[in-house]
Amino acid sequence: MQIFSYMEKYDYEQLVICQDKSSGLKAIIAIHDTTLGPALGGTRMWTYKNEEEAIEDALRLAKGMTYKNAAAGLNLGGGKTVIIGDPRKDKNEEMFRAFGRYIQGLNGRYITAEDVGTTVADMDLIHEETDFVTGISPAFGSSGNPSPVTAFGVYKGMKAAAMQAFGTNSLEGKTVAVQGVGNVAYNLCRHLHEEGASLIVTDIHEDAVKRAVDDFGAKAVAPDDIYDQDCDIFAPCALGAIINDDTLPRLKAKVIAGAANNQLKESRHGDALHERGIAYAPDYVINSGGVINVADELNGYNRDRAMKKVEGIYDKIERVFEIAKRDGIPTYAAANRMAEERIHRLHTSRSQFLLNGKHTLSRR
Repeated sequence: MQIFSYMEKYDYEQLVICQDKSSGLKAIIAIHDTTLGPALGGTRMWTYKNEEEAIEDALRLAKGMTYKNAAAGLNLGGGKTVIIGDPRKDKNEEMFRAFGRYIQGLNGRYITAEDVGTTVADMDLIHEETDFVTGISPAFGSSGNPSPVTAFGVYKGMKAAAMQAFGTNSLEGKTVAVQGVGNVAYNLCRHLHEEGASLIVTDIHEDAVKRAVDDFGAKAVAPDDIYDQDCDIFAPCALGAIINDDTLPRLKAKVIAGAANNQLKESRHGDALHERGIAYAPDYVINSGGVINVADELNGYNRDRAMKKVEGIYDKIERVFEIAKRDGIPTYAAANRMAEERIHRLHTSRSQFLLNGKHTLSRR
């Protein structure tokens, strides 16, 4: 991998390689863009095949966070960390505290949070060494479990997408096929059930399916059968790249709106949804409730204020559809344009965030 060529091509600012021999820490921090403010993005721990795969993942995810934060209206840039290792057996206190010291050394250019393979307890250990971390325990003034907040944002965004497809944002009587019933999706199902929607669910974990069936009267189907269901809305809430050549012809929904990241396998699949007249709510816009919530911690967390901002995801999805119609482009491209336009407007007045007297974080 030609790292500098890749970074120059996609406008990355910084790549930090961190290691601590005694704890086994091997981490990569990627900072994509700090035009809007310090880079915020979670720490992922994963068993990567090799170091190059880890670097590529960190860079890809960091750019995604730039777009997510910009589209969400946050004054934050995009960054991401990946730690190489098995989260089930390689974690230790020394590792996360060493990592916290690396974050502290960036002096506020990067703020981390939970991600795949990391937990609130891990963030608490990082917090022992730095204030530049969110998603810590509520005892430290944090927002706690982000899943219900993310689910609420997806629910609001789904209603906005339904308005585009059906001329009403009411989900009463609609059939929603939910792929994956983890913590976020379970809370999404609760909102849908309370509004009177019918649910079809699947998951690779039988206990998760049973909970949704027992609590919400959902219909359970096998994982691969979820694409063939007669439904109004398809909600991907598990794997990425699930809108692809194999699944697209099978989908019968008029709306795709869910919590999963990177739902389109390739951009052309977003083009295909547009051509078929399916209202697609771009994933990084509709699932931004979690990052909106943790970002509020930087101003002294206030749940009512955070939830009000998350409720605004309805307006963000509405804006995406407006841009798509205005410019005659698919919604995934409209979401990118919305984010890029905001970054461009501020680029000339502020670039490469540095913590100084005029840029302070109130938590410090």
